[in-house]
Amino acid sequence: MCTFARDDIKIETNMRRILASCMITLCLCLGYSCSNKVKTTGAGEADTDSVMSPQYATGYQVRDSDGVRLVDVGKDYHFALVSSDEATVPDGYTKIHVPIKNTICMTALQLSNFTILDAHDVVKGITGTKNLFNKDILERVKDGRIVKIGMEGNFDTELVLAANPDVIFISPSKRGGYDAIKETGITLVPHLGYQELHPLGQAEWIKFVGMFIGKEKEANEVFAGIESRYNELKEKTQGVDHRPTVLSGEMHYGNWHAVGGKNYLAQIFRDAGADYVINDEETSGEDLEFEKMYSLAANADFWRILNSYPGEFSYEALKASEPRNELFKAFKERKVIYCNMKQTPYYEISPVKPDLLLKDFVAIFHPELVEQDYQPTFYYLLK
Repeated sequence: MCTFARDDIKIETNMRRILASCMITLCLCLGYSCSNKVKTTGAGEADTDSVMSPQYATGYQVRDSDGVRLVDVGKDYHFALVSSDEATVPDGYTKIHVPIKNTICMTALQLSNFTILDAHDVVKGITGTKNLFNKDILERVKDGRIVKIGMEGNFDTELVLAANPDVIFISPSKRGGYDAIKETGITLVPHLGYQELHPLGQAEWIKFVGMFIGKEKEANEVFAGIESRYNELKEKTQGVDHRPTVLSGEMHYGNWHAVGGKNYLAQIFRDAGADYVINDEETSGEDLEFEKMYSLAANADFWRILNSYPGEFSYEALKASEPRNELFKAFKERKVIYCNMKQTPYYEISPVKPDLLLKDFVAIFHPELVEQDYQPTFYYLLK
């Protein structure tokens, strides 16, 4: 009887020790969690460096310092996003009060970021409406809520000022035109999404724009969904038995501008379970003579083409543009993958929906991996 009592005491003591150890561990975990809670920064919506810092995009970096969000774009542009005048900005950084209320977009890619974040109210100016499909933007241009400032090299400075932008998003590679805008004193913010070599890197500029307009939470959620869908589909293609080969582009003015193996399009082909005919991963694009392209891609299984053909594109039109096109295997076997930018808002949507772009290619390369009634968003097999 006494032995059982001593054993019971020992068991009870051990249980207390285990319980105490668990409580300590739980408290430590809670303490760690509390210490890593989202912190409020000077950039508006509460968030963390790790969430806003890009994982795929290489054109910008983000870090927080003493309540100020520091954003580095490329090597030459540095911005401090603040929510109060009292914030101290490091040397070399341009102060921008956020969230911004008004801005001007120079490209469809930039505009796509605002569209997916439901932030057209912030856009007060665009360069033009040629090949623009978005009904809401067109309506805003029509009633004057958005002004057309003209194209590169011929901007209307008065209209730029009338838009009253806090900042203007620009593409530094565009030819000229920015000198006149610089004289207005308006802060120019480079948007380098077009330089990204990974589809998810291009889409991650959604987070960049989100920091400026006070929609960080929404931007993170939107991108997380894109990333999840893209990677889930990519995973399905990694075990396919056959990887078809693909060539891309057309002859223009005597040269074939071929995307390099380092280009984001080549990455999408790979992620879709296919192999691009150019394996050079050192370049994102180059101009080739027809003979060189033919030597690389004569027997490619598929041929991807994106253009702005007036009317219905066809194999006859492809042959008419360059008679030697009929020599390609993909032409002979009617495996041309096509998208017409005059009929599809490609540049308005694809930068922020690479998951749909990927799915179009998967549906063509490996139709068994998508639903039978799948309707393509951008690309389809030319009849």
